Amino acid sequence: MSIFELTMLCCFGFSWPVSVFKIWKTKSTAGKSLVFTFFIWIGYIAGTIHKLLYSRDFVLAIYLFNLINVSADLALYFYYRRFPGGRKAAAESIAAKTAG
Repeated sequence: MSIFELTMLCCFGFSWPVSVFKIWKTKSTAGKSLVFTFFIWIGYIAGTIHKLLYSRDFVLAIYLFNLINVSADLALYFYYRRFPGGRKAAAESIAAKTAG
């Protein structure tokens, strides 16, 4: 384990829950880069595999935490991208589905 790896993962780790909350609260994907998020997701998968195969330590838990958060971010992206108008369009669409 490197202190630099741990610091990087913790800094990213604090950012992803904020991103997930923002998409969930606004119900909008405006300004979100799918390509960027996808490459970050691939990076966490690679880091997790490396930790599992070559260097098992407590940092693996941070990789998994970040991977789960980025996965949630991607899932919300694909869910809410159907609503280009953000929160109002999402609420109207959901209300229409439940009403009829």
